[in-house]
Amino acid sequence: MEQARVEYFRGKDFVSFVKNHPECKEVLEEDSDLDAEDIANVLLGKNLLVRCDRVTKTLRPGKKKLSTWPAHLEIFRDDQAFSETDAFFAWTFEKRHPLWQTLLSFFWPVLTLAICLFPVYPHRCKLIVLYSCAGILLMILSLLFVRAVAFGAMWILFGKRVWFFPNILAEEATLKELFRFWPKKDEEEPPKWTSRLFYTVVAVVVVMLLRRHAPDEAARARYQRRMSNIIDDVLEWSPKLALSGLMENQPPVNITEAANNSSDAAGPDHTEEADLDETQGEEEAEDLTNSDIKT
Repeated sequence: MEQARVEYFRGKDFVSFVKNHPECKEVLEEDSDLDAEDIANVLLGKNLLVRCDRVTKTLRPGKKKLSTWPAHLEIFRDDQAFSETDAFFAWTFEKRHPLWQTLLSFFWPVLTLAICLFPVYPHRCKLIVLYSCAGILLMILSLLFVRAVAFGAMWILFGKRVWFFPNILAEEATLKELFRFWPKKDEEEPPKWTSRLFYTVVAVVVVMLLRRHAPDEAARARYQRRMSNIIDDVLEWSPKLALSGLMENQPPVNITEAANNSSDAAGPDHTEEADLDETQGEEEAEDLTNSDIKT
């Protein structure tokens, strides 16, 4: 409601709650004889409740009625009075945060840091994390698959829309509602037999195509080997292994070749100096010979 999360209820649910739990009126003492409408009006007058209305009031494509619990609400502008007919009421006070939320806010950064440090874990810890995550993912996918198969079978055979765990994919639901197993009663019209027959044929064709184009044993073994190699590379990685790999990738230094290269680099200079000395010696010998002949 106005970019804020609130807890709200329907007017008819409030009336049924007060009727089914008369002991709640004992806290009112002398006003315990008030009915549900009067109690709600008192709460509205003290600004403990605020009446809300739907933001979206048009039917979605393929729907026969509006959502029972709309995700977006706005404050009702006309009259802040109690009503049972399609009226919603939100609490205006904030409840104290439970202990588990405080602990979760503390451990969430720790969990993030632990995920970032996964590459430096010991090998045994990596195996535990890998198989735990794979098991949880497999359980979730299996649950969704069995849920879809059960819905399809009930819809094709009996024309009933039965979703087990109906809130398992809900974006906004409490933990209790998220894992509620039994679905609510199907209030929509049953599907036509032509639709059921059409989707039956489609399901049979899809199953036959999957069986016909399924990979053979060699292809499955090849895919499994590739995935195993990738997983092994992730599990066996460590900082020491990375450093040793960097050292191995450096080219080796040959001392003999380095010495030869240094001598080759210095060779031309030494040769030029030797030629110069030899020329000077020959000139001095010629001068001495000429001087002897003259005498």
